[in-house]
Amino acid sequence: MKDCQILNLFLVLALGSLLIRMSPSRFPRPLLSGPDLAFLNSEVAFRCFAISSSAPVMYQLMRNSRSLISTRVDLKGNQTAQFTLKITGASGGSYRCVVTAGGRTRVSNAIKLTIVTPPSGTTVTSDPSPPVAFEGSRIVLSCNVSRGSHLSYTWFFNRREVPHSDTTFLIRGNKIVVERASPQHAGRYYCIVWSTVQNTRRFSTSTEVQVTIKAFISKPKISFFLFKDRTKYQANVTCWSLKGSPPVNFSFYLDDRNIETVTATESLAAWFQVDAFPGLDMGEARCRVKTELQEMMSEPVSLEVVPVGGNVKVELNYLYTAKAKLAAARLRARDSYDDSAPWLESSSVLVQVTDEIIHSFLEGTSPTEPPPECPTSPTDIIVVTFSCFFVLMLGVGSAFLIKMFEHNQALTSISLANGAARPLSEPKSQHASPADLQDQAAACDSMQNATNDRNPPSPGAPLLTQ
Repeated sequence: MKDCQILNLFLVLALGSLLIRMSPSRFPRPLLSGPDLAFLNSEVAFRCFAISSSAPVMYQLMRNSRSLISTRVDLKGNQTAQFTLKITGASGGSYRCVVTAGGRTRVSNAIKLTIVTPPSGTTVTSDPSPPVAFEGSRIVLSCNVSRGSHLSYTWFFNRREVPHSDTTFLIRGNKIVVERASPQHAGRYYCIVWSTVQNTRRFSTSTEVQVTIKAFISKPKISFFLFKDRTKYQANVTCWSLKGSPPVNFSFYLDDRNIETVTATESLAAWFQVDAFPGLDMGEARCRVKTELQEMMSEPVSLEVVPVGGNVKVELNYLYTAKAKLAAARLRARDSYDDSAPWLESSSVLVQVTDEIIHSFLEGTSPTEPPPECPTSPTDIIVVTFSCFFVLMLGVGSAFLIKMFEHNQALTSISLANGAARPLSEPKSQHASPADLQDQAAACDSMQNATNDRNPPSPGAPLLTQ
């Protein structure tokens, strides 16, 4: 019975305490507003508001319930308190507002503030490093920052953004992955890292990284040709591959003995020179090619120079004018055993025009054969010139004699014509006076001139004269 009374007493006290808390004289819970994200070194503002009928009202901003940040006092009541903070690395945490008014204290809601560090010091690293890979291999590029938080990444390939939907690449967080590299993946890559607080972004951009995709080297080939260097023969051996990416190491082997090794940095070919001896089998020649991942040998070639008899079919052409002192000479040669073989022509060179070159164009001669007899000495030239002049003068004299003969014939014809026409010009009267004769002559001349004007004589016809 006594225990039941004690229990009832506790219930009464608890109910009384509850009624006191619900009494109208107690103000409601304050409201705290502010950001939950903030950039490092930026400024933010928290606002605390409480409805109270009793002034003054004291507002206190607390971090993590134990660190007092700032205090504001409202002397009028029902005013909002604002707290401005400079964000540092230690500013992150849970913030509350504690309001005291009329001897009563209330605590606001909590806001968790997170500090966002803008990205900086962005770089791109590669695996493998350096970023050089062979076809079919895997490449991973990573976008790293020296500091930063809440980061997002954007990748660029040859200055174009790579979307996440691009199946050529696989983007995972700060990495871009190429599972099977091909020549189309070669190029320049860089990334942009950014952080966002509300509507504000802070960026950091890396430098470009050149990715090289190398092709596998193909099986090497070998060939050689012979040339004469002053008094001895040499063989120029060529080793090459049709496909691959330099640099490549080429080695020349003769009877499995390494003669020389060179590195081709800009091409897929290398050249070697060895002494050659016609008629002697110098051994079996091979080429070896070696890269970081490959090593292959060419098919063997017998390095033997066999002398061949017979005449060499060679033509030498000259291009020059009649007054030229220099001529352009060009040599042509081909296989004398195959008339259908193409001609091989040398480049043109300038040579002095000589008598041999002039006579080489005569039928049946060549520059290496002795030219036929021809009067080329000064005496022969004078004789030929005099003979030509004599023939010319003989022709001119003959033409002159023919003209003279034709002129004499013309004079004879004129004389005969005058003799036949003389009776027509005689006067009718034998007893005319000298004045009458002069008048008749003048009249005859006038008639003759009028006749000639109307009927001019044909070319070459003799003219009648008195």
